[in-house]
Amino acid sequence: MKRIEGDFDYIVVGAGTAGCIVANRLSADPDKRVLILEAGGNDNWIWFHIPVGYLFAIGNPRSDWMFRTEPEAGLNGRALAYPRGKVIGGSSAINAMISMRGQAADYDHWRQLGLTGWGYDDVLSAFRRLEDHFLGDSEHHGAGGGWRIEAPRLSWAILDAVGDAAAEMGIRKIPDFNTGDNEGVGYFHVNQKRGRRWSSARGFLKPVLNRANLRLEKNVLVDRLIVEQGRAVGVRFMQGGEVVEARARGEVILCAGSIGSTQVLHRSGIGPADWLAPLGIGCVLDRQGVGRNLQDHLQQRAIFKVEGVRTLNETYWSLMRRGLMGLDYAFRRRGPLTMAPSQLGIFTRSDATRERANIQFHVQPLSLDKFGDPLHRFPAITVSACNLQPTSRGTVRIRSARADEAPSIAPNYLSTDDDRQVAADAIRATRRLMQQPALARYHPQEYLPGPSVGDDDASLAKAAGDIGTTIFHPVGTAKMGTSSDPLAVVDERLRFHGLAGLRVVDASVMPTITSGNTNTPTAMIAEKGATMISEDSRAAK
Repeated sequence: MKRIEGDFDYIVVGAGTAGCIVANRLSADPDKRVLILEAGGNDNWIWFHIPVGYLFAIGNPRSDWMFRTEPEAGLNGRALAYPRGKVIGGSSAINAMISMRGQAADYDHWRQLGLTGWGYDDVLSAFRRLEDHFLGDSEHHGAGGGWRIEAPRLSWAILDAVGDAAAEMGIRKIPDFNTGDNEGVGYFHVNQKRGRRWSSARGFLKPVLNRANLRLEKNVLVDRLIVEQGRAVGVRFMQGGEVVEARARGEVILCAGSIGSTQVLHRSGIGPADWLAPLGIGCVLDRQGVGRNLQDHLQQRAIFKVEGVRTLNETYWSLMRRGLMGLDYAFRRRGPLTMAPSQLGIFTRSDATRERANIQFHVQPLSLDKFGDPLHRFPAITVSACNLQPTSRGTVRIRSARADEAPSIAPNYLSTDDDRQVAADAIRATRRLMQQPALARYHPQEYLPGPSVGDDDASLAKAAGDIGTTIFHPVGTAKMGTSSDPLAVVDERLRFHGLAGLRVVDASVMPTITSGNTNTPTAMIAEKGATMISEDSRAAK
């Protein structure tokens, strides 16, 4: 067995959204040696940088783990592709680039669960430290940080009209979703810089790789943790066909995400003993929460044909328009090549009894049958509504002790009455939106789920199962919680319950999912987590 020379103070597993930030912050202390391990390679492919490149990166084994869910009963037996980034920057290198914190109430709920220091007033400073926001330094935003945030660089008449239609429904127009209350309609802010994607690797890892105390190892498949006398002391991984071992004097920090961190823990014998024993894995620590509590945002992808207005569908099928689109990007860094997957956002309530916005619309000036298919030949828009606060809970678990075998992912979508009701109400809200006067001149016609689908709860819940798909926000599989919570995996300082020298710092620690896209909250967890690690190290001296 090969061993990396010397000991490190910290070993960071995963150079994704969280890992890049953690490595940046911890290696800022020149007296600390940091090793960061990444399963993917460099982001030296053009489609990692042109924003519309997500179309080519998702579903490509060069950049995507290519996971799939189990067949889902709530989706009428369908299984879904489950993209996760496999490159430095992780999912921030292939995601929607939408900068979205969620709602202040999300974090205040975490604090109410007994997680001291995680209320919105507590985490706001971490959000602000990260940011280099185009709106500048303010009570809500920061400037000069590594996380660049800009306004979108194009607009569409049809999306402006949808925004007007939302206003006609009584939804306020707001210029910024990230001030604590995101209820309203507006264009998303994006993680881009001058028309190029701005991943966590570009913002936090690559600028500091010249530090003598920071070492990045790529194309590494982490097998398991090394645990000795109740403490995580290192990791074992595969690289270039060799088994390699690295040791940490201080801590091992899992930043591999809700799927990856769970896999490493399970292969290390850490998780539900009754899951591991049938796989021949000896139980090091029976922690029932590892791999449970999976939460995700399920969207209902409604499609409406339109008339008399431009959509991206026509551009896709016109060689001349494609050429002009390429020239616009090459010379001005503008136009459709700068597009995030969704441009217009609407946050509202599925019914009047909800205390806060609980559904989010992603509105796109395009349509297709499923991701990876060509765009439709007719002009159309996609109006996807997702449940921001789902009550369904799923699982992630390994199928065998082999590090190269994909896990079983079972989100358990639409498994609760409340989630089925919200899904039905969300489709109703979509139909009301498209019937507003602001859209009348474009003659919207429902293509999906289709006018034949009735308006009763049962019909709409079934339709939601037929058209529902993930919006790629898995969280919660190693959740924060107090010692009295039997499913808690880490404490409020992200330290592993029952195992010294180990922390989890990624989206898996969220006890409940945030009300919006989850990449920015993951970055905040990394910023706050790195601060805690440094504070605890100084206190231990």
